[in-house]
Amino acid sequence: MNIIKEIKKYITEVKNEAKKVSWPSKKITIKDSVIVIGISLATAAFLGGVDYILTIVIEKVVVN
Repeated sequence: MNIIKEIKKYITEVKNEAKKVSWPSKKITIKDSVIVIGISLATAAFLGGVDYILTIVIEKVVVN
């Protein structure tokens, strides 16, 4: 039954540590999320463009 005490102790310590965390505000969370989504979309567009250009170049080289 010692394992039960250890689990309870662990859960209590996790709760206590979670109370010490400095959580960001809703405004900051939304702003950071928009930045991440924007960078992800820009990266996807860039890589998609590079892929498209390389596909055209390779097709021209292989066909000729």
